[in-house]
Amino acid sequence: MSLVNFSGQNVVEFTITGFDHLPYHKLMGTVILLAYCLALLGSTTNICVISTDRRLHRPMYLLICNLALVDIMFSTSASTTMISVLLAGDKTISYHSCLSRVYIYHLGDITECLALSLMALDRTVAISEPLRYATILTNQRVFLLIVFSWLLGICLMGTLVSFADQLPYCQPVIKYIFCDYAAIIRAACVDPEPYWVLSSTGALWLLGGQFPLILFSYGKLVFTVLRLPSTEKGGRTFRTVISHFIPVVCYYAPKLVSVLLTRVGVRLNLTERNALLIISTLVPPLINPTVYCLQSKEIRCAVLRVLRRNLL
Repeated sequence: MSLVNFSGQNVVEFTITGFDHLPYHKLMGTVILLAYCLALLGSTTNICVISTDRRLHRPMYLLICNLALVDIMFSTSASTTMISVLLAGDKTISYHSCLSRVYIYHLGDITECLALSLMALDRTVAISEPLRYATILTNQRVFLLIVFSWLLGICLMGTLVSFADQLPYCQPVIKYIFCDYAAIIRAACVDPEPYWVLSSTGALWLLGGQFPLILFSYGKLVFTVLRLPSTEKGGRTFRTVISHFIPVVCYYAPKLVSVLLTRVGVRLNLTERNALLIISTLVPPLINPTVYCLQSKEIRCAVLRVLRRNLL
């Protein structure tokens, strides 16, 4: 059958070809598998520890638990496809499975951004208004904010994927390394430009709206900490601010690099785009649980208690 005869109704599967021109598939697949397993272990540990220890049922830890859940969804949607292609050699994925992974991947992307914004809000209130923190951010309010962030992501991604599902497809080939919105739009036999509007609006909101808000929040925190007396508590607070900012940098850096290079006229080739996709998908879920587990004395102590109880 000629490729031009394919449509959204008769494409039953896509072929992932983004890794075809790269050497050392097994080595790359092993590295991705290891990174994914470590990210999964760290996020699952944080969720289990926080959910089972009532002493950690507080706003900050609820937000850490939410971020860990988002990290699992975000990394799983892309990593399982890459691992399947590189290690199992299975480069095909069904049409509906690909579309569902597009939905889950971008839902994770949106909720990750919102989770980082909520954590910046939490730290801003905790450090700027320490005496009113318990009344401003209660568990109930934080839970409602988390639910709202998920509902917002679900609605936005439902709209985006419904557009993609209605497109005719000229070729059952995806030139990227997993299923995302850009990959399937480029596989459709339509002019892609009109279909970038909604995704570009979302990207503008993430980079132009949420990112400056997070920067302002942490900038305010640094200013507040610098005004504190030079005590051990002030130094500990400053380290907390820095540690919370690390996940923000890991999440936004690949996106900013891609946008800034495009704006100055640098055209990224397929390999460079795929490399940025891998970094943006694997690094934040790998870094986040490590940062929050090491930074939080309560989580460290809870993990040690669990280990002692199971080993003794």
